[in-house]
Amino acid sequence: MNRMMQGRQNKEMKIRRAQNADAAQIAMLTGQLGYPATTSQIRERLRRIQPVSQNAVFVADAANCGVIGWLHVSKEPLLESEMRAEVNGLVVAEGQRSLGAGAQLLAAAEDWARKHGCKSMSVRSNVIRERAHKFYERHGYEHYKTQKSFRKPL
Repeated sequence: MNRMMQGRQNKEMKIRRAQNADAAQIAMLTGQLGYPATTSQIRERLRRIQPVSQNAVFVADAANCGVIGWLHVSKEPLLESEMRAEVNGLVVAEGQRSLGAGAQLLAAAEDWARKHGCKSMSVRSNVIRERAHKFYERHGYEHYKTQKSFRKPL
């Protein structure tokens, strides 16, 4: 896509808070991220992500094709460090990547974090997502730690 078309597409996209009506498109995108979910599961998850002072879900809404990306950010009050925000998930639709939606979503999350008293942003990304790592580095994030993640079903 040439720069003129890319610029026009970005102007036709707006970043806004997710709404219940976005659930089907968010579910489809969540599947592209590798976490399949139904529309009803996403509706319930959106409802549970409360309070809004601690969490935000932003969507990239393109005039020509609807929701093409989402980002979930939350505030992390930690004992060991200053208040920080964390990107819990970020995905842009296949075929829409590298056109600016991810950068705009990330900027919205950073603005939200600043307004909510956060001193830093963090993000975790699977070691196999090299393209995502480069994206975050281009936007000023630095790799500062490698760790293992553990999970236990309850």
